Amino acid sequence: MAAAAEGVVPTLAIRSSVAVELWSSGGSKLPYEHKPNLPREETKNSRSICFSPDGRYFAFSNGLVVKVLEAGKDQNGTWPIQCQLPRPKAFYLKFSPRGNYLCTWEHYAITKDRPEGAPNLLVYDVATGNEVFAIVQKNQTDWEPSWSSDESIFAMVVGGEALFYDLGPDAIKGFASTTRTIGGSRGGMLSLGPGHCPPFLAFYTPGAKGAPSMCKLYKYPALGQNQTVACKSFFQADRVEMLWNKRGTGLLLLTSTEVDKTGASYYGNQAVHFMATKGDTCSVPLSKEGPVHSVKWSPKANEFVVVYGYMPSKAALYNLKCDVVFDFGEGPRNCAYFNPFGNLIVLAGFGNLPGAVEVWDVSKREKLANLKCADTTFFEWHPNGEWFVTATTAPRLRISNGFKVYHYSGALLHETMWPTGQELLGIEWQQYPDNTFTEPKITKAKHEGIKSSQPEASKKAYTPPHLRLLKEGKNPEKYLPQPSIPGLTLTTGGGAGGANNKSKNKQQKRNRRDVVNNVNNGGGVAASDAAPPTGEDQSLQQQQQQQQAAPFNKSRQQQYHQARQHQTENAADQQQQQRNHNHHQQQHPQANGQNISEKDRKIRSVAKKLSDIKKLKARQGQGETLELNQLNKIEMEARYLDELKALKLSA
Repeated sequence: MAAAAEGVVPTLAIRSSVAVELWSSGGSKLPYEHKPNLPREETKNSRSICFSPDGRYFAFSNGLVVKVLEAGKDQNGTWPIQCQLPRPKAFYLKFSPRGNYLCTWEHYAITKDRPEGAPNLLVYDVATGNEVFAIVQKNQTDWEPSWSSDESIFAMVVGGEALFYDLGPDAIKGFASTTRTIGGSRGGMLSLGPGHCPPFLAFYTPGAKGAPSMCKLYKYPALGQNQTVACKSFFQADRVEMLWNKRGTGLLLLTSTEVDKTGASYYGNQAVHFMATKGDTCSVPLSKEGPVHSVKWSPKANEFVVVYGYMPSKAALYNLKCDVVFDFGEGPRNCAYFNPFGNLIVLAGFGNLPGAVEVWDVSKREKLANLKCADTTFFEWHPNGEWFVTATTAPRLRISNGFKVYHYSGALLHETMWPTGQELLGIEWQQYPDNTFTEPKITKAKHEGIKSSQPEASKKAYTPPHLRLLKEGKNPEKYLPQPSIPGLTLTTGGGAGGANNKSKNKQQKRNRRDVVNNVNNGGGVAASDAAPPTGEDQSLQQQQQQQQAAPFNKSRQQQYHQARQHQTENAADQQQQQRNHNHHQQQHPQANGQNISEKDRKIRSVAKKLSDIKKLKARQGQGETLELNQLNKIEMEARYLDELKALKLSA
């Protein structure tokens, strides 16, 4: 087990539909549970929980205020309130890198008193609880401001322009005015790299009017146009995700488009690009077509993994030269998670995939465990690098909510399922500074675990009933009713069916029952009255059954073939009628009222998209958390309005 400082036991923060609470354990032998010394507050309106990166503070919203608690110094310590912030509508919470500031974001709203809208992104000093910065930030995605690792620089993008604030010794004055800016266009993004002080930074500018999108690296405070450290241009990028390695020396850009204009992909186009602070840039080679599902840096900062391609997807490990150093092969996966030390990686298929989880030893390039974590909506490694937690949370899934803690060998260490009528909304492990835990030694030894209370899905393939009887050596016709053929009435002695379907069905059942009883009972003798056949009697009885059943079987075969021939002829007639109908529609489209111009089709399509956006915004206004693709769709509203206006004005 990974060694740790004396008394360090990470707590687990839990947000549910009834409370916010902290759970803890006494180590690997005891389950996680709520202990009397740990905080618990009953609330049905909590929307966010958050630990500071160093684990000193824990913040949560309760629908009235945002509370910031100071972590207990030991396992028996208390968690006193550090400060309370008057933000009843806080939707997201985010600490600065050293935990000295807390940023809150809430939905942007316009009121009669403030038609321009009130600031919805605020920054508070955790030590005093005082507000030090406030601004309007309408975007729900990428709302977080950017910080340098030592918190001396605060930066964010407003209206496409990057604004920088040098905080210095007097942070309050530092937040008052910008010290530097970088001009850009609407949709620009900014990210300060970790590690270095002053930091490297990346600024992304989207392309327009045929020009490519651009990402530039700078070394703060040299932000001139001719002072770029590296530059990478690319087309097909409606959105960019910027991922720094832990040292702040390498940057990965995951670019994506909403729609593939060629129509080849439902997911749009995605690509991965690499930029280094030494000036190197390149595109990451992907050997299989399809979307990029996940891109993650190793905490060692010298490798990264990409999961990509149509299912079954591929996963590959790359070095800083963007060469593939190991191929994990193909499988049903769309996620990758390195443990805090980078010596283990989990490849998993969550969301619409069945939940297969693979645990790999990164240094030895070998698989350690395979397990199934169905319906997983959340995954996180424990700070010790040996355990991980999986959870099923609402609103993604509102049934079977709960969480499980696993050892990397696949052993289940803990399981908690939520009571019926309650929902698990969020879960998060307390973080710690680097070097609190030591890197664990990876072995193939199977860790002892517990048995899950959840029923496992059957691994046996489904076998239809008639095949089950065949496997048992029985005759299916003797135990199962014969399949009915449309339009075919089984009769004995040439009798016909009734005048309607009901009478035909009844007659079929009667005839089938009479014939089967006749065959089974040897010509009308009841089975209960007959003596057990032996020797010659048994042979004679079998011959009688075969002779009596033969006319019926022959008659049924003839009727079956006649019905099949009749069905085939009807199907051919129907196909010919359909072809004639389609040909008529092509020659005379106005006969069906389908003579719609291409312009009208486009107008209807754009109007439908705007109607969907209006519904999404209404749901968002009610406090519902939207998916990423839904948020991106809302951001396209202005473009659709312009397109609709242009279509209506065109001749």
